[in-house]
This record gives sequence, C-alpha cells and structure tokens, in this order.
Amino acid sequence: MAKGLGNMMKQAQQMQQKMERVQAEMEKKEVEGSAGGGMVTAVVNGKQQVLSVKIDPSAVDPQDVDMLQDLILVAVNEGIRQSQDLMQQEMSKLTGGMNIPGLF
Repeated sequence: MAKGLGNMMKQAQQMQQKMERVQAEMEKKEVEGSAGGGMVTAVVNGKQQVLSVKIDPSAVDPQDVDMLQDLILVAVNEGIRQSQDLMQQEMSKLTGGMNIPGLF
C-alpha cells in the first residue's frame, strides 16, 4: 500500500514538473487578436499577458474615440481568448484530454 502511494506521489511530482515546463514555454508563445479588419491588433502571450497593441493611424479619429476604444477592447479580448485556447490545448496534451478543474 505504501509503495502504491509512493508511486502516485512520484507521478504527481512528475506531472507538476511537466506543467511548470509547459507554463514556461507558454510565456514564450504569442497569439494575435485583431479588430476592425486589422486596424487594431493585440499581441498576447500564452500566459494571457498583453505584450503589445498596434493601432493603424486610420483608426484614430478624434471625433469617434468610442469606436477606437471598442476596437482595442475587441482585439485584446480576442488575443486573450486565443491565448487561453492555446493554453488549454497544451495542457490537454499533458493531461491526456482529462479536464481537471482549476488546473488552467
């Protein structure tokens, strides 16, 4: 019984090390969300951190700041969504497709 528990603990430790490795790799991966036909783009890494926002000068209209704000919001949210999808795909590979609540 103790041997089985020791093996389980060892497997859990190996899984944790693999997860940490995947998370470190995810920080290096980038996805891009865009809005307005590419007028606004947001680059997000695999850890859902916004790395940059690019705004096409033609999107800047002092008379319509609301539209620009909406485009930025859409682009950033799309980038974050793609980043989350990427993380979920990578973790799914690690867990063999099992959905473990709170894991990611």
